[in-house]
Amino acid sequence: MTTKELSPELFRVIDANLNRLKEGVRVVEDIMRYRDNNKDLSLKLKQLRHKARVNESEELLKYRDSINDVLRPSTNSELNRADIKSIIAANFKRAQESSRVLEELYKLQNQTYSENFKYIRYELYNLEKEIILNEK
Repeated sequence: MTTKELSPELFRVIDANLNRLKEGVRVVEDIMRYRDNNKDLSLKLKQLRHKARVNESEELLKYRDSINDVLRPSTNSELNRADIKSIIAANFKRAQESSRVLEELYKLQNQTYSENFKYIRYELYNLEKEIILNEK
């Protein structure tokens, strides 16, 4: 159901947040998979990552401009992590925030996508609680 076409700038926002969402989930997924050998959590994270997609991927690529991203350089807070727990927490937050952005923007164009990203966000909240509270 299309209600409004998105501008090239909003496609760029969607592309960045879709990448950020998948990257954040992937970091936690790999820690659960390779460090903890936790098949159940790894699989849940992998399924969420695969659910985080849209059919218009080529359209998104047309408007990608990572070279000219005004916030491309890392900030000091992004360069410092105290331990694995802080890496997991930061990547959950990154993924949750990105899924919220996608949920909101797709309210303009595609309610199904919007609901999908809302579902992902809430699943990430649940997994974050489970993983962080059990982190060594």
